[in-house]
Amino acid sequence: MLREFNDFGGFGIRAIDGRIGRVQDFYFDDRAWVVRHLVVDAGTWLSSRKVLLSPTSIDRPDWAEEVLRVLLTTEQVKNSPDIDTAKPVSRQHEAEAFGYYRHPYYWGRSRHSASGMHPNQMLPDEGGFGSPGATRSEEQNAHARVESRRSSENDPHLRSCRAVLRYRVHASDGGVGHVEDMLVDDQTWAIRYLVVNTSNWLGHRVLIAPQWIQGISWSDSKVLVNMTRQAIEGAPDYDPGTPLDRIQETLLHEHYGHPVYWAEHVVRDLEISRT
Repeated sequence: MLREFNDFGGFGIRAIDGRIGRVQDFYFDDRAWVVRHLVVDAGTWLSSRKVLLSPTSIDRPDWAEEVLRVLLTTEQVKNSPDIDTAKPVSRQHEAEAFGYYRHPYYWGRSRHSASGMHPNQMLPDEGGFGSPGATRSEEQNAHARVESRRSSENDPHLRSCRAVLRYRVHASDGGVGHVEDMLVDDQTWAIRYLVVNTSNWLGHRVLIAPQWIQGISWSDSKVLVNMTRQAIEGAPDYDPGTPLDRIQETLLHEHYGHPVYWAEHVVRDLEISRT
């Protein structure tokens, strides 16, 4: 299901043997638009220390209790590598964190690269989270460690979800609003849409998929879209209080003239609903 990034704010993190903090931010890959890390504020338990957790360690979110369960112990999190969220995360730091938790790397010469593989797709069919099969072979991980040492500088493609909120959105013929939220798939951790507030007096909100973005000026805090203001402002209205379903998504894609990203049978459901 698609969930707003802001809905995760303050979500508790529960380890196997107790709570370990709350969600502060997501770090996503701006090439694949997939969440790679959750930034967790451990609070007074670890002297307000921040830790990174990979989505591969997280079970399905518990929306009723507003909790994300991780198959790690409090001791494992306590001894994890330090992270300074005031600085960009380096590939070397990622390698240390993934190596410590024995999670598969998402970069390197394998199908687990950053080219679009979602975190939960890296898990095996059997065994589940934390199982021996959830890690790649030592040979594959060794290659990724070598690559991380070759590019130990800050990874320019790892971005903060929270930082992107309030970015201005620019159409081909002028400004059209600002990014208010993001819709994240709570199973694959893919970022499916940006929620754009068109800033008019009606508070109109529309959705734009990352694949439709022409570019992002990180230095100027701008999202550039090769569409007219009229096309964006005329998009179907997004209601944050109503879960987005496939029919609404299909209407959105039809409006922009882009193909849908899911199975074709959903399109047939839309045709049936119109008859």
